Amino acid sequence: MTTTAGEPGMRYVVVGADRKPYASATPGAWGGHRTSRIYGRLDCPAALRAIARGGYVRHRVFFADEATAIDAGFRPCGTCLPEKYAAWKAAHIAARKSAIPLPTAVPRPIASRGM
Repeated sequence: MTTTAGEPGMRYVVVGADRKPYASATPGAWGGHRTSRIYGRLDCPAALRAIARGGYVRHRVFFADEATAIDAGFRPCGTCLPEKYAAWKAAHIAARKSAIPLPTAVPRPIASRGM
């Protein structure tokens, strides 16, 4: 007998905002890559290509919703979520620029060598 998604008694594993796996009665709506911390749609062409190559599956995680993926520290995929990725990237760059400390020390003159 085969089972289908959502059938009573089915159990799925989804990742919570704390990045820990949890049992769920419903499958995850979003997929992600654990080590690169990127999330996207389950039908993402980039993820499907990586899965076909075989190097992606063991790091694959699932999220119940997009908010949980974001709360877990994952960023949007540039392939299947280009608008969200562009917004994330702009915010990320702005945050990095504002976090760079400005030099506060006055440069010291170069000591003469007595020539």
